[in-house]
Amino acid sequence: MIVVRRNSERLHVKRGKQDSWLTFYPQKTPGPSIDEFGFLISLAEIRMPPGGGSASYPTEEAEIVTYVYRGALAQEDSTGSSGVVHAGEFQRMNISRGIRHKETNASRTDWAHIFRIALRPWEVGLVRAHEQQRFGAAQRHNVLCVVASPDGRKGSLRISQDALIYSAVVDAGRHLIHELQPGRNAWLHLIYGEANLQDIVMTQGDGGGLTTERSVSLTAQENAELLLVDVGPAPRSSASDTPGRTP
Repeated sequence: MIVVRRNSERLHVKRGKQDSWLTFYPQKTPGPSIDEFGFLISLAEIRMPPGGGSASYPTEEAEIVTYVYRGALAQEDSTGSSGVVHAGEFQRMNISRGIRHKETNASRTDWAHIFRIALRPWEVGLVRAHEQQRFGAAQRHNVLCVVASPDGRKGSLRISQDALIYSAVVDAGRHLIHELQPGRNAWLHLIYGEANLQDIVMTQGDGGGLTTERSVSLTAQENAELLLVDVGPAPRSSASDTPGRTP
């Protein structure tokens, strides 16, 4: 089964000049349920104006994977840790309870454009952790490049949750296929371009969730870039009730 959330169906949140688009959010109308996608809490697209960003705020526990698509993202937290994530880099960070986190656009002249995936933890009490890695366009060209995995395979970021995160930059006419093991589901997000997910036409900002499918099959109709999250079922525990983090 494939469910689609179109770009126009995402929740648009505007704070000053900053724009965020949330793929998953509380809703009364029928649509993709986050409960069907295991450890995946949220997928957000965020555009930050020059010098702008989020104020410091407390967060719930989550494991966050951030992709800086354009620009640079400056980060700091209440422990005194700070750093910058640049375009083309992916970052994995554990958000621990009680630690305040602040992000800003590192540039005073250019916009920052990022994508953020949040995963719910196995259990409460996450240990603070941080890791980042560059995956160049050449590494992701016409192939599903694993950027985060539980075992750190192929130099990917090492995450604690039962999820595999892939990135790909695909030429028009190229076909990609990803096999799904029994009991696993997937969410695909199209960053730009146009592609057919099985027989469904997807365009920039669209997302598609696959449940009880044997594979993810995608053909680019024009040059495209995508993120794919392959998730196992989340355990039913108190941690599974952890709410998503608002960008």
